Amino acid sequence: KQWYQRRVAITAGEHQNNITELKADGTLTLKLEQDEHRGKEADLRKDKRSLKIQLKELELSHEDVIKNLKKQHDEMITALRQDSERHAKELQAKYEKKMKVLREELELRRKTEIHEIEERKNGQINTLMKNHEKAFSDIKNYYNDITLNNLALINSLKENVEDMKKKEKSTDCDSALIPLL
Repeated sequence: KQWYQRRVAITAGEHQNNITELKADGTLTLKLEQDEHRGKEADLRKDKRSLKIQLKELELSHEDVIKNLKKQHDEMITALRQDSERHAKELQAKYEKKMKVLREELELRRKTEIHEIEERKNGQINTLMKNHEKAFSDIKNYYNDITLNNLALINSLKENVEDMKKKEKSTDCDSALIPLL
């Protein structure tokens, strides 16, 4: 029995030693694991910080890229707007010049037509005046002929009247002399 007790005591002591060793090993392993975990955690924190820094740098870089793109876009829009305005001004100047040339052509055509109309009118007036002068001259000649014929007739009639008066006088004298005989 004693032997069993001793054996149990030895086994218990060995067991206790094993437990102590295992606890020491476990503690050591745990400490090593914790140290390793802390190291990994520290590395992960460093990596996390590094990634945050990289992310921030990327965000800043992207913001710069976006700012540059917006700036380029604004410059491009400004250039396009200026080009469009310049093109519109050129078109406006071109069509204003065409309108001016067209107005000048129309004004010249109008003046030419007015001149032609005035020439035709003057020609018609001259023709009418010539016709009027001819008609006036014809009427004047006609009335002059009538007047001359009338004057000739009047003179002829006056001569006839004088001749008749002479004949009457001579007849009166002859008739006055006849009773005396």
